[in-house]
Amino acid sequence: MDYSQASMGRIFILRLHSGEIVHEVLESFAEKNDVTSAMCLFLGGADDNSKLVVGPKDGNALPVDPMTVMLKGVHEGYGVGTIFCDSQGKPKLHMHGSFGRNGNAVTGCMRAGVKVWFIGEVVMFELLNSAARRERDTNNGFDLLETK
Repeated sequence: MDYSQASMGRIFILRLHSGEIVHEVLESFAEKNDVTSAMCLFLGGADDNSKLVVGPKDGNALPVDPMTVMLKGVHEGYGVGTIFCDSQGKPKLHMHGSFGRNGNAVTGCMRAGVKVWFIGEVVMFELLNSAARRERDTNNGFDLLETK
């Protein structure tokens, strides 16, 4: 395990609009507001044809070949994630969410493109004095969190 320490900074409350893509809006907001590290909570609806990454096709194969699922119909959902800058200094969101409709649910990474349906609420907790960042791991292709 690696770790670092941070302090709480600003707290932002965002209302996302229908049709906006969650990760694109949060990364753009973070960049415009000089947020380099944050924790984010999402609550709202996912529109029809939103996509989630639901795992690798083969957990032993490298590089990783992700599987995606397209949501059919509007889903209720929530997500939790973090924002840390990549090696170019751009804020990158890593958020997993769970989405349900009529007794069926799917959970996965929202990076593939979750589109807001009417309601999208986010609380973003800025983390200050953190050295954490995302670095590309050439073996698996993931942008992994480096804490030092």
